[in-house]
Amino acid sequence: MRVTQEGDLYQLTWLPRIFPVNCYLVEEEQGLTLIDAGMSYSLQGILNQVAKLGKPLTRIILTHGHMDHVGALDALKKRVPDAKVYISERDAALLAGDRSLRADEQQTPIKGSVPGKIGTRPDVLLHDGDTIGSLTAISTPGHTPGSMSFQDQRSGALIVGDAFQTFRATAVSGKKVPWFPFPAMATWSLDQALRSAYKLIDLAPTILAVGHGDLLREPVEAMKQAAEEAGKLIGEGAHVHG
Repeated sequence: MRVTQEGDLYQLTWLPRIFPVNCYLVEEEQGLTLIDAGMSYSLQGILNQVAKLGKPLTRIILTHGHMDHVGALDALKKRVPDAKVYISERDAALLAGDRSLRADEQQTPIKGSVPGKIGTRPDVLLHDGDTIGSLTAISTPGHTPGSMSFQDQRSGALIVGDAFQTFRATAVSGKKVPWFPFPAMATWSLDQALRSAYKLIDLAPTILAVGHGDLLREPVEAMKQAAEEAGKLIGEGAHVHG
């Protein structure tokens, strides 16, 4: 496991050169917040880094309900039972294995690896604008209907799950990247993902922290370029931003 620190943000990465899977620890004054729970093999690395930082893990936030972001959740919750689990109100259904769509949603099948055997149920259901410690929750549907991103109000760092990827190329979720197309293949709606991408660009993040790929510092121009490229795929980039 590789650890990359940027201020109060710690990126934990498994298989960084082959199939990078990231979790994040956000250090607060009184404790630690974990964003995403990786794969089942991520458990020990997460616990080791928590121990190294010497503060209790008090929150586990999930950006969305795919297995490569929730894989160690059950085992982690058993080891740290007092940590509260957070996920969007919408993707709580995915966490429970329910792929069904709501009537007001784009009727495109939900893709990707949805959990079948996760027993943990969230303690808190999140909505756009909610505050969790130093983090603000941002609704960013597209990769899944209930995907969320989180911006640290102290630093401007933005943790986006799979709304973007930076491995092999910086891309909006839904645009296939050669040699690493997997986030795109698991994306529910490119149109929604592009709308969410522009919403994130407007937040002017100082750091982009993704589910797959390295941290990107001063990322706004790269994010804009990625959004323009995704817009060309559906032929309505200007319409989406408007």
